[in-house]
Amino acid sequence: MTADLTHCGSLLDALPDPALLVGPDRRILLANPPARELFSAPLVGSSALSYIRQPEPAAALEKGLATLTDPPGAPCMVEARMIQTTPTRETILRVTVAPVVATGGLAAVLVTLRDISQVEHAEEQRRDFVANVSHEMRSPLTVLAGFIETLKGPAKGDPVATANFLDIMEREAQRMSRLVSDLLSLSRVEAEERVRPRAQVSLSEVVRATLAALRPQIEDAGITVDFRDLPDAPAIPGDRDQLVQVFHNLVENAMKYGASGGRIEIEIERQEQSPGFPGPVMKVRIRDFGDGIDALHLPRLTERFYRVDGHRSRTMGGTGLGLAIVKHIINRHRGRLSIRSTRGEGSTFAVVLPVA
Repeated sequence: MTADLTHCGSLLDALPDPALLVGPDRRILLANPPARELFSAPLVGSSALSYIRQPEPAAALEKGLATLTDPPGAPCMVEARMIQTTPTRETILRVTVAPVVATGGLAAVLVTLRDISQVEHAEEQRRDFVANVSHEMRSPLTVLAGFIETLKGPAKGDPVATANFLDIMEREAQRMSRLVSDLLSLSRVEAEERVRPRAQVSLSEVVRATLAALRPQIEDAGITVDFRDLPDAPAIPGDRDQLVQVFHNLVENAMKYGASGGRIEIEIERQEQSPGFPGPVMKVRIRDFGDGIDALHLPRLTERFYRVDGHRSRTMGGTGLGLAIVKHIINRHRGRLSIRSTRGEGSTFAVVLPVA
């Protein structure tokens, strides 16, 4: 049996996932380095149930041990889901229990624990995304269907009602068009996120082009823009069109939600050092002086379809995807987005991008 354990130990050490060899008495006979790291303990000699405590994986272990006495050909692999919580994170593990019977008389079960947190998180995001898109599309479609039915029935031939309804239907159609456009844009950005742009771009020119495109809206809103340019700043590796999209979204947000302050400050600066970056960076700050955002919302602002005030955002034509697009574009440029806000004092969105 000692030779069998030595052989099994060599095999366990070669496995990338945490793995335990558990005897019929539920004692851990062997544990590979990933398992010892996962549980932060030496493990060997301890009861497996001291570490696999949750009902579902514990029942899987018991069922797996019971298969050691099953007749040949009986189902021999059992799976369960286990959640391990630490002060810093929650890990979701797929626990697989399979019998091991060696020629030397060793009878035990092999317990492997695979981290599936990212898989489950991605599936959860997919479900939320489908639900959110369905909800966002359902509202304008319901409005359109209702007005079409009314125009074909009670309001048929009424020019005043027809004109009013058509105006509303046009706004709802534009809302759906913006949503589809943002969904396509988000899809493109996510597909390109791992491909770092190579072209050289002037941030000064990008921000000036953005402000020129938004000039009519800025003037209509009666907002003053204080732009502190840095025209001699070095170019950075970037995708010009995507960076224009970033600052268009951020300036437009500042106009929509900070209009009560009457002004926006935009500043470009070069920093020789910034936490998390090996070299110099360019930093663009966009500050408004509006109502500000409660601190509890700040960590979730870049989530798809997350809105601080859903009704107000929809009224202003927002799709809930703007900051998600901004986040992915900045990630592609290996940069960072930071958000600071104080209720009653406004918000500051800062984009940090590496020079090289």
